[in-house]
Amino acid sequence: MNESKFLNPKNDAAFRHTFGSERYKHILILFINDILGFEGNSKIEEVTFLPTIQDPEISSKKTSIVDVLCKDGKGVQYIIEMQIAEDKGFEKRALYYASKAYMRQLDKGVKEYSSLKEVIFIAITDYIVFPEKSAYKSDHIILDKETHEHDMKDIAFTFIELPKYSKDKSEKLTNRIDQWCRYFKYGDNTTEEEVEKIVDPLIKEAYEAVNRFNWTEEELAAYEAALKREMDYRSQMQTAEDRGLEKGIGIGREQGMQQGAENEKLEIAKNMLSKGSDITFIHDVTGLSLDTIKDLAK
Repeated sequence: MNESKFLNPKNDAAFRHTFGSERYKHILILFINDILGFEGNSKIEEVTFLPTIQDPEISSKKTSIVDVLCKDGKGVQYIIEMQIAEDKGFEKRALYYASKAYMRQLDKGVKEYSSLKEVIFIAITDYIVFPEKSAYKSDHIILDKETHEHDMKDIAFTFIELPKYSKDKSEKLTNRIDQWCRYFKYGDNTTEEEVEKIVDPLIKEAYEAVNRFNWTEEELAAYEAALKREMDYRSQMQTAEDRGLEKGIGIGREQGMQQGAENEKLEIAKNMLSKGSDITFIHDVTGLSLDTIKDLAK
């Protein structure tokens, strides 16, 4: 069987490449509008990327940090995150990041609480987060307990749980949310002929964004590094589970994952610097701070 020319869109590097770059910003806008059901005057037309929320203690304990943080023309912020490896505290982390983004507005010039803008958290997970729910897409908002009125509107969450998406690649799809789920679930197992049958040009472009033949050697190196981190993480967690070492899981995450992931990012950054890559581009690929990259460049 020939290897698909399409990379896995769930991969951390591939996800940021497609949904966190200026080059493919129009794909991100389409995705947000589709997933949140924005139509007519509610559709967003433009987004501005913001520095992602990075908490060193938290990011060292997971396989990804916030992948994309942006705001639309009205100031509404969107956090979009792909979560591949199972994380039992993911829902609480979603609350943490959304709350942190909401509060950070006060550090960015907002003077009145009444001027705070909405924060919407969109998560795509490669594992089941809510086992009691049958639907693969769920929207979570704050409602009045008695009347179910939606008075507190500033923070909302949307989860897409890919394992619950049951349609196979041969089924005819009637909406774009299904097309996005198919993209994430089967992207790296899709043939060129199957992509050619896609009618929507922007969905088709999302596949071309993860076409390995459109990637540079540096970008492919970042993709492989992210793939290795994921495989190492899964292997470590499986080993710890098999041995029943619950304490070992915590120690392994705290020490091994933190140091290993950081070293890999630094090596990738050094390699990209040696090839003359732009510092901002290196930041987008590795997630390292601009100051760290500048220090490496000295």
